Amino acid sequence: MTGAEALRQAAERLSQAGIADAAGDSRLLLAHALALPRHHLSAALAVPLPPEALRRFDAAVAARAARQPVSQILGRRAFWKHDFRVTADTLDPRPETETLVEAALAQPFASVLDLGTGTGAILISLLAERPGARGTGTDISAPALAVARDNAARLGVRADFIQSDWFLAVSGAFDLIVSNPPYIALAEMADLAPEVRDWEPRGALTDEGDGLSAYRAIAAGAPAHLNPGGRLMVEIGPTQGAAVAALMAAAGLEQPRILPDLDGRDRVVMARKPG
Repeated sequence: MTGAEALRQAAERLSQAGIADAAGDSRLLLAHALALPRHHLSAALAVPLPPEALRRFDAAVAARAARQPVSQILGRRAFWKHDFRVTADTLDPRPETETLVEAALAQPFASVLDLGTGTGAILISLLAERPGARGTGTDISAPALAVARDNAARLGVRADFIQSDWFLAVSGAFDLIVSNPPYIALAEMADLAPEVRDWEPRGALTDEGDGLSAYRAIAAGAPAHLNPGGRLMVEIGPTQGAAVAALMAAAGLEQPRILPDLDGRDRVVMARKPG
């Protein structure tokens, strides 16, 4: 079977499984099976696929038809300026989260704490841009922390990673605290795409409540772990801006602001510790 024939059959199978971009996903999976950059794929389409590559491609297509995210099948996801390893133990880094990274880099910082670090994508991206800064990432999940440590080592970024339920195991104060916490309300979980609902870690998606529990804990604990003038910045769901800004203000943080993502939706809330 040639690459072109395998690609056509895969696209038909993925389309029948309800995949929106069946053709694009098929090309990504075929390039992965052949261990080729996607822009080098054309030469492989006219010739028979090696048996081992065909086996890998069939397995990848079957996984995608079961709605496993492409990033988990490939084992990586591009974010900011790097590729990050992802697994079923980590939230898939998303383009809208780059809004948080960009806003954090708009002002200087010498130390940063990332709560619920997952793959480490936010923390590592920040530290790669500020090599003189020190950084700490926390997560309640030991498997997620293993992925974050691997990403940091592979990308040559030095950071500390500790297992912690929000601030519980954190000591010291920081110029910047960032987080992309679980913010999906329990009532919204059923409406998520299968790739998210069925494959990403549930604890990184929802608090099993109103979607605001993490923000209550973060806002309450942040003042004790921010240096004077330090910033707290969190990613939010598009309807949560006012509620999260109010939590920060109630905790004594000043100048709460809501920032939009590239689609114009509320995406980041930030505030500053007095001083």
